[in-house]
Amino acid sequence: MSVSLYYTASRAKPLTDAEAADVARTVAARTSSFPYPDEESLYLYENGGGGPRDILAGSTKLPFDPGRALPVIAHVLDSVTELRRSLPDAEWRVHMDDLDVPWDAHAGYALPGMRDTDLAGGPGGV
Repeated sequence: MSVSLYYTASRAKPLTDAEAADVARTVAARTSSFPYPDEESLYLYENGGGGPRDILAGSTKLPFDPGRALPVIAHVLDSVTELRRSLPDAEWRVHMDDLDVPWDAHAGYALPGMRDTDLAGGPGGV
């Protein structure tokens, strides 16, 4: 059984050309800094995700290795935080399967313990 992070931004008006370029820049930068080339990173669906108001949507399948899962979660949630900050007027939903990931205006998206070096340093950790 796999666990995934899902992220969706919705609003009535589509992305502007400038917003689409900003999203593309963010995705390219975050993808190039991803720590594990053999794991799934930030992935955006084509055409906004399918909902009539979706302007951006995607998912990331998390690794089975607990030592890799926390760094992947942190990297992807930091990426989604950047995307949200570039599209502040959208309605966002970020969740890990059935668990909503909370938004904090200062810290962005985060899960408790995701930056805990003791947890991330477990088997296969960074």
